[in-house]
Amino acid sequence: MKKWLKRIVIGLVALVIGAAAIGGVYEMMARRAAVRNFPPPGKLVEIGGRKMEIDCRGAGSPTVVLESGLDMNGPLSWALVHDSIALTTRTCGYSRAGLMWSDDKPGEHNATTIAVDLKALLDAAQEKGPYVMVGHSLGGPYIMTFTKNYPNDVVGLVFVDASHPEQVKRFKELGDQPEPAMGVYKTAAALSWTGLVRLAMPADRGDKIPRPVQAAMAAFAPTSLGPMLAEFNAMGATMAEAGTFRQLGDRPLVVLTAMAPMDSATMKTLKMDSTGAANFQGLWRTMHDEEASWSTRSEHILVPDATHYIQVDRPNIVIAAVRKVVGMVRVPLADSVPPRAK
Repeated sequence: MKKWLKRIVIGLVALVIGAAAIGGVYEMMARRAAVRNFPPPGKLVEIGGRKMEIDCRGAGSPTVVLESGLDMNGPLSWALVHDSIALTTRTCGYSRAGLMWSDDKPGEHNATTIAVDLKALLDAAQEKGPYVMVGHSLGGPYIMTFTKNYPNDVVGLVFVDASHPEQVKRFKELGDQPEPAMGVYKTAAALSWTGLVRLAMPADRGDKIPRPVQAAMAAFAPTSLGPMLAEFNAMGATMAEAGTFRQLGDRPLVVLTAMAPMDSATMKTLKMDSTGAANFQGLWRTMHDEEASWSTRSEHILVPDATHYIQVDRPNIVIAAVRKVVGMVRVPLADSVPPRAK
């Protein structure tokens, strides 16, 4: 009996090892196919011995720079707004280190290192300022840090349901603690070499993103997952740094806040009842009111029929907000103030 048990155990181990080996080969081939089948929509630019992807379209000044939030999709997060904004002015999206087509880098992926990368990328790509920075979610703290470090380059900003530097602390004080369920992502990152992540990626996200764009997102997800987690792990440093700078002067600023009622599935994930969801949303709005106060020329717009990805749910709202800031930048401040009656 013991001999049979030993043989069964050995057989199972061999089966697991064999399956892992096959999965590893499958993933290696799939990564090569991703590079071949989904070339970067923009171009690869070398900075510091590695390459980063940047996709700039249109013409005109100021140049709009799109900064995605904490996800794996880089400039593809802006797929529904990029071309439309580019009809108004030069518009650039890009992939941060390790995401999509950009090479990864050692060290922390925090707001400061991301700002340094972006500045180097824009300079190497010969994209001229001044810039209107557009940040979604965690992209808000990223563009605030960029503005702090390169104040002469930034003339306007748009926050798309942007994170607040004190949001974690504020939510804990409220009693609600909606935190991303990152444990599953960490496990997935550890197993990404086996091909399991690729097999688990849905063929359809169920949103308005075009299917070819979704296919590119899925193709690079296994390689983008680790760098995204590196950004998550550095979130404490990112929020602390972003919180040191809250004075935008008279730079035009539009703050967009997603106000669609939280659905039951989201409430279940966040372990909230309807009262907790209402409190969470109220605090989110309050923090965005604070963000709007960081500029003397700001507007806070509530979007009642959009969830966190406003650029997907209501792309027209994001396009209009960016165009408004661009228009304000193009009109000198002195000309925008009505003359006093004599």
